[in-house]
Amino acid sequence: MKAAICYEFGKPLVVEAVEIDPPQAGEVKVRIAATAIFHSDIHFLKGDWGGKPPVVAGHEAAGVVEEVGEGATPVKKGDHVVVSLLRACGRCFYCKRGSSYLCDGEYALNTESRLCSKQGVTIRHGLRTAAFAEYAIVDQSQVVKIPGEMPLDRAALLGCGVITGFGAVVNTAQVEPNQSVVVIGVGGVGLNAVQGAASAGAYPIIAIDLFDNKLTAAQAFGATHTINAARQEFPEEAVKDLTSGRGSEYVFVTVGSAIAVAQGFKMICREGTVIIIGIPEIEKTVSLPVAQFVMNLTGGPRRIMGSFMGSTQLSVDVPRLVELYQQDKLKLDELITRRYPLEQINEAIESVEKGEALRNVIIFS
Repeated sequence: MKAAICYEFGKPLVVEAVEIDPPQAGEVKVRIAATAIFHSDIHFLKGDWGGKPPVVAGHEAAGVVEEVGEGATPVKKGDHVVVSLLRACGRCFYCKRGSSYLCDGEYALNTESRLCSKQGVTIRHGLRTAAFAEYAIVDQSQVVKIPGEMPLDRAALLGCGVITGFGAVVNTAQVEPNQSVVVIGVGGVGLNAVQGAASAGAYPIIAIDLFDNKLTAAQAFGATHTINAARQEFPEEAVKDLTSGRGSEYVFVTVGSAIAVAQGFKMICREGTVIIIGIPEIEKTVSLPVAQFVMNLTGGPRRIMGSFMGSTQLSVDVPRLVELYQQDKLKLDELITRRYPLEQINEAIESVEKGEALRNVIIFS
C-alpha cells in the first residue's frame, strides 16, 4: 500500500509503498477512505511530543473494514467505520468506571508494528492509528460502525476534532442553558466547541481568534459574539463587557498555547472554569495565580480542567453525532475546506499550518 512516511521530524513526508501485515488478535484492518489533517498530527510530525521516526501519522479517519483479526467482534468485513485514536480495553480501572477515554490497558500495538518499508525497516504507528495511508490496522475498540449512507469524508471528522470540541462542552464541562461560554481558537476543534455550546443552549457564546474568516465561521456554527484578538489589545476586558462585567462561566482553550491558557484565567468569573483542550509542546508551562483560585481576593474559587478527546465514549457518542448530522443539527460539511490526494499531503499540511483551512482532508481512491 501507499503511505505518507515521516523519516525525520520537521521534514516533508515521503509518499511511498510500504508493507502491511495482517491484523492480529483483536485488531481490525480498515481500507481508509478519508483522513483529516489535524493540528495534533502537525505537532507530532514536528517532534513536539517526542517519539522516533520512521512513523506514519494521521488519526482522524473513516473507511471500510477490510479484514478482522481473531476475536475482533464489533465489526465485520464491509462495515463502514469511523477510526479514532481512542482505545478501550474494558478491563482497566478507568474503563470499569465509565471513563474509557482514559484507558490505560495494554495493547500489542503499543510496542509492535504492522508496517515496514520495502527495505524491511519497521515503521511506527503514529498517534495509535497511522491513517495517512491506504490501510490502517487498529485495535477493535478504535472503530465504530456507522450507516453506509454516511459520507466517509465527513465521518472522518468524528474521529477526533468533532468529538474533542463538542464533547468538551457537553461531556466534560456539562454546560447548561444560559451559561456563558468563551472559546479561544476557532479552528476545527474550536468550531465544534461552539457547536457544543449552541447545542447546550449556552449564552453568550463568545469566539476568540486572530483570523476574521474563522470568526465568521464561528458565527455560522453558533457563536453569538466574536473578538479578534489581533485587534483587541485586552480581549479579557471585551469578554467582561459581554458578560455584565463578571467574566465567563466557562472558557475553553482549544489552541495548544500556554499564553492562551493564561489569558483564559483572566476571562472567567469568580466561580468560572477554564477547560484546557489544546496540547502545546511538552515543555510549555503556565504560572497559576493560586490564591485567586482558592480565595475570594480578585476572584475565586475558580477551577481548571483538562479535557482529553471530549471525554468521549466512542460507541455512544459517535452514533449520536451521526444522528445529529443526519437531522441537520450538526455541521460537518462546512468544516471541510479542501480535499487532497495523498500525493499532495505536504501541501495540505502547509495550508493548515498557515491558518488557511478549517479542515483539509486526504481522500483515498
